[in-house]
Amino acid sequence: MTYISSKLLSFDDFSQQYGNDSRYELIDGELRDMEPTGPHESTSGKLAGRLFVEILRLNLSWTIPKNCLIRPPDTEATALRPDVIVLDEADLVEEPLWEKQPILTRGKAIRLVAEVVSTNWQDDYARKVEEYSLLGIPEYWIVDFRGLGGIAFIGKPKQPTFTVCQLVNGEYRQQQYRSGEPISSALLPELKLRLDDLMP
Repeated sequence: MTYISSKLLSFDDFSQQYGNDSRYELIDGELRDMEPTGPHESTSGKLAGRLFVEILRLNLSWTIPKNCLIRPPDTEATALRPDVIVLDEADLVEEPLWEKQPILTRGKAIRLVAEVVSTNWQDDYARKVEEYSLLGIPEYWIVDFRGLGGIAFIGKPKQPTFTVCQLVNGEYRQQQYRSGEPISSALLPELKLRLDDLMP
């Protein structure tokens, strides 16, 4: 991840200039190039595919948009672009911008967000944990297939880790999974998934 400019941008400036470009995200006014790699995109695609198959199997009215932005409440210059997001279509009617732009300003329609860790691991393990919990998103998954996160987040020795953050009383409880371990989700309890299934 690289910082592009020393000039701070507002959310509106960002959405007009970079809203349709999936390479960029805005954190506190700073434009960030997410620098997605092939393996990163492959992992995101595999995860979205697995989730979509489970959504179809359960006949849920959920969708996984190709691209969307989250504007956290009470922020003027932050636009988060999750790698994978699951939305409840029934609740999208309450999103004031959704009909004209793929922008979410409330968390009610968001069932799950997943971030595939890259060089911006600090945001994935710290900043986004806070932002997504404030939005009330029931589950946040952190897929660190290269073991990039800090030791405080993934332990020592560093290794590929899949973290499920489940919202309980407004805070995330985190459970880590390593290679070969079945991942447990309260949101999708019958989903059969291991970190190995997503590795590029």
